[in-house]
Amino acid sequence: MEMTPEEKTQLEERVILTLKTIYDPEIPVDIYELGLIYDVVVNDDASLYIKMTLTSPACPVAGSLPGEVEEKVAQTMGANGAKVDLTFEPPWTKDMMSEAAQLELGFM
Repeated sequence: MEMTPEEKTQLEERVILTLKTIYDPEIPVDIYELGLIYDVVVNDDASLYIKMTLTSPACPVAGSLPGEVEEKVAQTMGANGAKVDLTFEPPWTKDMMSEAAQLELGFM
């Protein structure tokens, strides 16, 4: 059964709330506010596609964080599985952080 636009929006909002519970272990800010999430797509069948990056390719959690994100967002109420794509294009910079994250880390 295809989701309505409203159902997709609600699921996307729940996914974002889930993403805000996942933290980079080296920085006390969640991955969403850090700007590590480039794209959240809710497909018609309620499956999710997340495009994300890391603060650097040498990030100590490069091997585990994408899997953790995939597992957690797949468990979001209403989700029908998730696929996380890791990219380093464009490379992450501190300018991608939300204002709140920049303030918290003293960049503003």
